[in-house]
Amino acid sequence: MDADAYHKIMDILRLSGVQLLAVSKTKTTDEILSLYNLGQRDFGENYVQELAGKHAVLPGDIRWHFIGHLQSNKVKIIAPFVHMIQSVDSLKLLLEIEKHAVKNQRNIYCLLQIHIAKEETKFGLNEKEFDSVLQSITSLKSSGQLSKVKISGCMGMASLTANQEEVRREFDTLKALQDKLARALPEDAVETLSMGMSSDYRIAIEAGSTMVRIGSLIFGERQDAHK
Repeated sequence: MDADAYHKIMDILRLSGVQLLAVSKTKTTDEILSLYNLGQRDFGENYVQELAGKHAVLPGDIRWHFIGHLQSNKVKIIAPFVHMIQSVDSLKLLLEIEKHAVKNQRNIYCLLQIHIAKEETKFGLNEKEFDSVLQSITSLKSSGQLSKVKISGCMGMASLTANQEEVRREFDTLKALQDKLARALPEDAVETLSMGMSSDYRIAIEAGSTMVRIGSLIFGERQDAHK
């Protein structure tokens, strides 16, 4: 864990009013604790079992964000403690989160994951699917449903490319959908736009990001045991 890099990034983010989500997937509890001791409280994980294991042994005031692809049948594992699920890519998943949020008598904050990149491997809603899910959300909320799921904004990943103009266009698309979501849900706090990672977070900030997801710049290149 690179403390100097962390402080430099935090200096940049403070000037912009942007929040840091430290991506800690595959990192050890000791590495996470080192960053926690510097004041970091928001951490992002991609794998359900790994997240559950870390939550069990690390400080209770950590705000855990799930940022990986989430299967509906695994929501119950993280619902008792997860702060935010950033990777909601279907109405079915959203309804499952609501069910377990009600069961655990707690709010769970959610972001709609939007597919803005060229790569086909990325998960997320396309614009047509986004419109359909948004219509369903507004209908459910108007009938008093979705009481524990809190729709807080959007998340997306830009294409892995050196073309900064392409990345900027993709971020602009995501920002436009974020604004559309906020207009459709005026009574909700739709304030989190999670976009920007280690390679493109500066562009994301310029495009209106409120939260960047950074791992390798802080922790070093990851060794992904899940692949």
